[in-house]
Amino acid sequence: MNDELLIKFLLNETTAEETAQVQKWIGASAENQKYYYQFERIWNESATLAESSEADEELAWQKFKQRLNERQLVQPVVKKIKTKPLWWQAAAVFVICFGAWAAYQQFVGGYTNLASTHLVVNKELPDGSQLVLNKNTNISYAADFKTNRKVKIKSGEVFFDVAHNRSHPFVIDIDEVKVEVVGTSFNIKKNKESVEVIVESGTVKITAQGQPTGSKELRLTKGESVLLEEGKGIAVKKQTEDELYNYYRTALFVANNTSLARLVAILSEAYGEKISLSESVRNDKISTTLPFKYSLEKNLETICETLDLKKQRNQDGILLSKK
Repeated sequence: MNDELLIKFLLNETTAEETAQVQKWIGASAENQKYYYQFERIWNESATLAESSEADEELAWQKFKQRLNERQLVQPVVKKIKTKPLWWQAAAVFVICFGAWAAYQQFVGGYTNLASTHLVVNKELPDGSQLVLNKNTNISYAADFKTNRKVKIKSGEVFFDVAHNRSHPFVIDIDEVKVEVVGTSFNIKKNKESVEVIVESGTVKITAQGQPTGSKELRLTKGESVLLEEGKGIAVKKQTEDELYNYYRTALFVANNTSLARLVAILSEAYGEKISLSESVRNDKISTTLPFKYSLEKNLETICETLDLKKQRNQDGILLSKK
C-alpha cells in the first residue's frame, strides 16, 4: 500500500475509488489493520505539532521513511506526489512523533492502544479473545495480556467474545465501572455520561465504584443489559429488548415490533445525521430489516413506505411525520 495514498485517505482527499481501495486493503489482514492504525496515530500527532514546527520538512520526511523501512512497517519506497502544504508541515515532525509512539508503547503503563476511526475494526487479542470495535472507538489492553487480561475503554463501543480462562479473569475498566468475566460474549458502549452493557452469553459481573453508599455489584446473564448513568448510581438490570445494538457487527438494522424512536436513534448514530420524529409518530412500532450498506436516504424511504410517512429535510436535519 502506498503511504501517500494512506495520508490522502486520512485527510479525506481520496476519490471514491481510492477510498474503496484503502478500505479493502485495511480489511484484508490483521497486519494491514495494525499498520494503518499505527500510521494514523503517528500522523494525527504530527499534524497537531505541524503548525509550530520549524523543522527541515524534506529531510524529516526522508528520515521517517528510512525508519519505517528499518522497522519493516512499509513496502518498497514509493515516489512522492504533490500534495497540500499540510503534508510537508506534518512530515517535518513525523519522525519525532514516531519516536514518541515507540516510547509510549514500551514504557507508558504497559498498555497497547487500539483505536478505530472511519471503519469497524476486528481484533484478536493475544489470549484468543475476539473484539469488534465500532467506528470512533479508543481502547487499550495490557502488554502482557496472556497473564494479565485487562482492557481499558476510553470511548466508543466494543463487542467482546472472551476466551475461557478461569486462571486469568478478563477485566475491563471504564472510568469508575469495572466489568469482570471468565468466558462470555457481550457488548459495551461508553458515551460521555453513561456506560451500557449487553450480555449475549455467559455471566458478567459489574462493579460501580464511587457510589454514595460504596461500591455496588451487579451480575448480568444472557439476554440481560444495564445502563449506568453518571451520578445516578447503578441501575436495575433488564431484558435486552432488541438486537439493534449489534448493527456494526452484522451490517443489519433488525427491528421486530420495535419503537420507531429507537430505530431512528440507532440510524442517526450509525450514519451521523440528526433524524427527528413528529409527536404523532413517536410511539409507532415497526418490523423491518435494513442493510447498513444502503444509504440513509434509501433506508428512510423503506421506513416511510412501511409506515406511510413522509420525509422532509430542514436546517436541523431530517424530519419524519404522517403524510
